[in-house]
Amino acid sequence: MFFSKLLIPTLKEIPADTDIISAKLMIRSGMVRKLASGLYEFLPLGTRVLKKIENILRQEMNIVGGQEIMLPLISPKELWEETGRWNIYGKELFRFKDRKNTEFCLTPTAEEPVTDLIRKEIKSYKQLPLMLYQFRTKFRDEIRPRFGVMRSKEFLMKDAYSFHTNEADLEKYYNIMINAYKNIFIKCGFKFRVVEATSGAIGGSFSHEFMILADNGEEEIVWCSCGYGANVEKAETLMIEQVKEKKISLEELFTPNISAVKDVAKFLKLLPSKFIKTMVYMADNVPVVVLVRGDHEVNEIKLQSILTANEIFIANEQTVVSITKAPVGFVGPLRLKNVKVIADLSVVEIPNAVTGANKKDYHIKNVNYGRDYKADIVADVRKVIRGDICPRCKKEDLKFSRGIEIGHVFKLGTKYSKSMSATYIDSKGTKNLIVMGCYGIGITRMLAAAIEQFHDDDGIIWPLCIAPFEVLIIPVNYFDAKIKETTDKICKELLFEGVDVLIDDRDERTGIKFKDADLIGIPYRIAIGEKNLSNGCVELKARNDCKGGGKLLRVEDVVSKILKLLK
Repeated sequence: MFFSKLLIPTLKEIPADTDIISAKLMIRSGMVRKLASGLYEFLPLGTRVLKKIENILRQEMNIVGGQEIMLPLISPKELWEETGRWNIYGKELFRFKDRKNTEFCLTPTAEEPVTDLIRKEIKSYKQLPLMLYQFRTKFRDEIRPRFGVMRSKEFLMKDAYSFHTNEADLEKYYNIMINAYKNIFIKCGFKFRVVEATSGAIGGSFSHEFMILADNGEEEIVWCSCGYGANVEKAETLMIEQVKEKKISLEELFTPNISAVKDVAKFLKLLPSKFIKTMVYMADNVPVVVLVRGDHEVNEIKLQSILTANEIFIANEQTVVSITKAPVGFVGPLRLKNVKVIADLSVVEIPNAVTGANKKDYHIKNVNYGRDYKADIVADVRKVIRGDICPRCKKEDLKFSRGIEIGHVFKLGTKYSKSMSATYIDSKGTKNLIVMGCYGIGITRMLAAAIEQFHDDDGIIWPLCIAPFEVLIIPVNYFDAKIKETTDKICKELLFEGVDVLIDDRDERTGIKFKDADLIGIPYRIAIGEKNLSNGCVELKARNDCKGGGKLLRVEDVVSKILKLLK
């Protein structure tokens, strides 16, 4: 393959409308071009990387018994109404009508159509277990597309779905898929972590995310050397025990126009950890009161799960006053009536706490759980913070890292089979719901994440298995007969061995060719110049050898050396 024949429009300047390094380098290296906000055109280099990733995934999915299918990109409204997700998915779902006024959507995920396929085709337990997977474009109407292809309106994804007779069989296969995903990311050389996660709009009882570690990752995760890991939305917290104190009588305090915890704490010369923060939420239009420690924040994902609510949001000022008789900032848990109260684990341990007095410009001191107020539910309902102890080993402080989600696996259970009546007949002739699992990898996100993790100031440093080419040959002057003869000979021998080779045959200065080579990031570079060639040598340099120079090799030895490196 010749550089001059490929569409590789490299750029010297950094694009002005890019926000992260992968977006900058993908455009500068000529992998993609931006069509519109959230929409990208993949050029030959970018497409080659996507195909390399796709082939790795296909190999691993086949190893674990997957069967490749291809579902439509368009899905009828009726299927999504069966599961209730037509409305739950919200504005991210691209919806449209055809000429007959029938409503459809562009699929952001394929649980509905694949479950519809299975309920029509699976009748007996003898047909299970089964795993189907596909490589398809997905669509989400992002409110603010950003981070290049990582949060775009259109993206390539590998999604897989498994079908089982019972939860035990799903659990077994779920772990097989987790190991398959680990194999994929290890093969690519990624630094990653598997963390517990929330299931979001996909649903199900349990899920794990696969996070590529990156300093500017869009998500934060916590982990411990004992093996525990979770994203911050899912991370569990423990009850924080406090020093025991003798319970003191309640005392009302005048705090004029001081409502925020940090300001009241400063005014009273107390730590925020001595305060009870009282929040009023609406859960499916029913008000609830949530209590957390003054230096903690409510984890709304946990709260929604505890309440099994479809929607939660902060109540407006009018609702707060109607329930507590006080404005926001002066609300507390004392003497509340006809409203459910949820208290975080650590709140009930605070001795002689300070909280709002349910009275404008007043707080109340020496509040104790059990004596002065009670909660309907005591549970882990706060966000994890630095200094929290690992909930598994209960020994080490949790460590925080930033990451990019590139894979997510779910135990769906019977969420979709129940709503869509996907059943099988067991050996006794009894009808049962099919138990499901779901397994996704964002292929375009995986490409961008690789660049985020593997780059330097000069450009991309591709992992070998997903590089657009494995070897780049740079003849200093391809029109010189001796240089051309050597270039073509080395290329022919490498191609015979199945190596992906690109020849930079352009009539450009050597410096420009070397700059583009570093930018594009092909793993191995062979430079062929008149001076070295006069001594029977060429120069071999690995892209990931950032500090070292190239090594001179005899022309007859370079192919065998490359083959050893590729193995």
